[in-house]
Amino acid sequence: MSAKIFIDGEVGTTGLQIRTRLEGRDDIQLLRLPENLRKDAEARAQMLNEADIAILCLPDAAAIEAVSLITDPGTAVIDASTAHRTAKGWAYGFAEMAPGQREAIAKSKRVANPGCYPQGYIAIMRPLVEAGIIPATFPATLNAISGYSGGGKGMIAEYEREEDPVKVPFWPYGLTLSHKHVPEMTAFAGLEHPPVFQPAVGTYAQGMIDAIPLNLWALDGRPSLADLHACLSARYADEIFVRVAPLESAGKLEAITPEKLNGTNSLHIHVHGNDETGQAVLFAVYDNLGKGASGAAIQNMNIIMGIDETTGLTVASL
Repeated sequence: MSAKIFIDGEVGTTGLQIRTRLEGRDDIQLLRLPENLRKDAEARAQMLNEADIAILCLPDAAAIEAVSLITDPGTAVIDASTAHRTAKGWAYGFAEMAPGQREAIAKSKRVANPGCYPQGYIAIMRPLVEAGIIPATFPATLNAISGYSGGGKGMIAEYEREEDPVKVPFWPYGLTLSHKHVPEMTAFAGLEHPPVFQPAVGTYAQGMIDAIPLNLWALDGRPSLADLHACLSARYADEIFVRVAPLESAGKLEAITPEKLNGTNSLHIHVHGNDETGQAVLFAVYDNLGKGASGAAIQNMNIIMGIDETTGLTVASL
């Protein structure tokens, strides 16, 4: 029998992406509410409890409410909001994060889909911390840029309106250093302190780069670029979606552009820097609407269903 999937909030940016990626699959049955009942609590509760897997694409408060409406113990939940990412009893839905994480997702009825920015940061920092290359007390910095779709329907409308659209090519935000993604970055990177996180939006629709600068000379043993690359390569050697690019000395690469992996569920890590000065910058390139949101949700759905997790998703080659 095909799994019954209900997307609560399917008209939002992430919900629409998930629905589009799921349409046409013959191994699932999409449950849908008519437009006039999408905010009706009773109708939503019926769908949530009828579903084998409910995917929540809602604001935090609405996601918390949706979970409270579920009384059927057989309904698994994938929450794409921020509400449950560090909550007790919820599995963090970044399958590649650590050994055993897939199993935790597969066994859980409550999975918190990761935020877009945190995945690249965690993918890079956690293996280095676990290997002892970076100490847990390290004062990390993350500079990142996303397409304007990361801001949701409101920001998309601002950038795409016919009259007076936003034209700022690079727009930093989160300047109070209290971005909602910081708690999960802190919780899952293995570091004791939150990073200084400076996100920005560009005048393009989707795609993302996380950039982490490191002063290697300040670390015990002064690790080399090859040390960083070897650690990350070993961690992701058997992964399909998260891959580490070859160690190169190029000063610029077309592969490190935010739109490079759009439409895929891939996340590519690049290690660059200068061994003589003892400095490095590590990049994670991915689609903020793919691996950063809807693609990750579908990957988690596939894992819960017990099927090939690449089903319905695109893998990009290095």
